[in-house]
Amino acid sequence: MSLLRPFPWCGRRSSKFPSVFNSPHSGRNYPSTFLAASRLDAHTLRRSEDAFVEELFGFVADLGAPLLHAHFPRAYLDVNREPYELDPILFRDGLPHYANTQSVRVVGGLGTIARIVSESDEIYREPLSVEAALERISRLYTPYHETLAALLLEAKREFGLAVLIDCHSMPSSPTADRARGRPDFVLGDRFGTSCSAELTRLAASTLEAQGYAVALNKPYAGGYITEHYGRPHKAQHVLQIEINRALYMNETSFAKSQGFDRLREGLQTMVRGLIPGIPGLAIPRAAAE
Repeated sequence: MSLLRPFPWCGRRSSKFPSVFNSPHSGRNYPSTFLAASRLDAHTLRRSEDAFVEELFGFVADLGAPLLHAHFPRAYLDVNREPYELDPILFRDGLPHYANTQSVRVVGGLGTIARIVSESDEIYREPLSVEAALERISRLYTPYHETLAALLLEAKREFGLAVLIDCHSMPSSPTADRARGRPDFVLGDRFGTSCSAELTRLAASTLEAQGYAVALNKPYAGGYITEHYGRPHKAQHVLQIEINRALYMNETSFAKSQGFDRLREGLQTMVRGLIPGIPGLAIPRAAAE
């Protein structure tokens, strides 16, 4: 890794905005040891990256909301997984008894330590040691989630509720079917279980009013972060936002397109549209106890 902090956050909270923004997959600081161990070049590894998402949402700091984002890449360590979703195929020695080796994400090669990128490309030349995986989790995963949890707790203590917007991007079409495109946005609320329906409705309506096509929960209902932190019955709401990469970048060259600034303005319009409705998401104190 470089001297960059592995997961900075920026922003000063305002007195009216109990929200936290998170971009767990936009890191693009690829360790040299990781590149040396990979069968793939750096360009290919970037296919799993939510490129520039932290820049798209960078304006939230000026609105008074923290933005947490990873510098390390998703292909190296995925914090949108359980801490120990580990793929037995990937390791040369036995996994600890507490590892989850059977989740759908692990079976698909996309556990906490990913085995593949772009649906089928194997990352590593040789199997890894379990010790190396546990070191990544201890050094990066655990403190990342400690920081995220602390930001949410701070919001709840100050405002009585917390709203986490988990920010991602998606390929413009599935790898297996290039002819079938995707909508501009997919909002994921775990089918109504991770946040108030009103929050989802507000986000969808502000985007649709700008002419964007919005889908709900399909094909992305929300990952571990949405599921783990989404507790609307305890006034903690999480909404995942997936952005179609074709809106703002060239998916082959990883260069920003002319649509980047327009999209950033559209996201700012969406966030500003959410702010008035957020206080109404709070629940009576008695209901939370």
